[in-house]
Amino acid sequence: MTAIAPMTTVIKTAAPRVTHALAADLVRAQLKRVEAALHAVPAIEPAGLRDAVEVILSSGGKRIRPTVALLVAGALGHPTPSEEAINIAAAVEMLHTATLVHDDLIDGSLMRRGAATLNAAWTPVATVLTGDFLFAYAAQLAAAANSMPAMKLFAETLGVIVAGELRQSFSGWTERGTREDYERRIYAKTASMFVLATTAMGHVCAAKSEQLAALRAYGHGFGMAFQIVDDILDFTGEQSSVGKPVGADLRRGLITLPTLRYARLNPADPDLACAMRGECDRATYDRLVDRIRHSPAIEEARRVAHDYAGDAIRALDALSDSPSRHALIALADEYIGRGH
Repeated sequence: MTAIAPMTTVIKTAAPRVTHALAADLVRAQLKRVEAALHAVPAIEPAGLRDAVEVILSSGGKRIRPTVALLVAGALGHPTPSEEAINIAAAVEMLHTATLVHDDLIDGSLMRRGAATLNAAWTPVATVLTGDFLFAYAAQLAAAANSMPAMKLFAETLGVIVAGELRQSFSGWTERGTREDYERRIYAKTASMFVLATTAMGHVCAAKSEQLAALRAYGHGFGMAFQIVDDILDFTGEQSSVGKPVGADLRRGLITLPTLRYARLNPADPDLACAMRGECDRATYDRLVDRIRHSPAIEEARRVAHDYAGDAIRALDALSDSPSRHALIALADEYIGRGH
């Protein structure tokens, strides 16, 4: 198999190297404003539930989605974003947070990023309603951006996310074992929110039509690659670093790209049949996960992620040269590098 060139070869050599840390520096002050908007969530009763929501918001990870949105604002000539731009960046992150509340309930997850999930302490009804409450606040933030196109895109994205979850819940095992279903699923789950982050910010910053098309392409390519790399790390990462057992997705019946590529390369593997139905015992899953982990399927999945990231980076040619544009390139480069 031909070796995959590092993602940095996709970046124009004239561009200065911008690391994720420097990209974060570009938007550090703006992210503080986003955090303030997130924590301004209206009062929710009982008080203990409000405290639980605060824990979720305070363990929010790297805030990659609002970071991307704020860098888009900078790349469009707004390095000091307006209040409307801050609100749309916060709306995207709050939408993401609300989906995590529901995802944890659906998956039965009791921990996330080292903290107890809502459903670990509250009833399913309380958890669902809290997620709904956060969806409502995300919509409120999006409306405060005062952009009808951005608000329309927000509503469409929420529909895509919910439709994706419904499709996953009701699709059969035959359908789940296809590349087409996988790509629809990860677009709905992940890439759609990156498209929202880039394109909604473009609307708020009055981007031209060709710039909006480029921002949509960047969000799509980066989001697809981001999720594929997460799915690779589910097999290649260590439990101590990824926070869940190796091969956790496959063990709960979720078919991702590494498994699909492995199945294409090894159709006669006797353990595949039960895995594709989500019905294997632990020992069978252990064997299959280990074989996938050490197979060429991992490198094939990385190639697909790199292709998507390359599409994202090339789309930025439509934007003027700026530190924010280079930071968007660096983010795609660095996040896809997580898969190695």
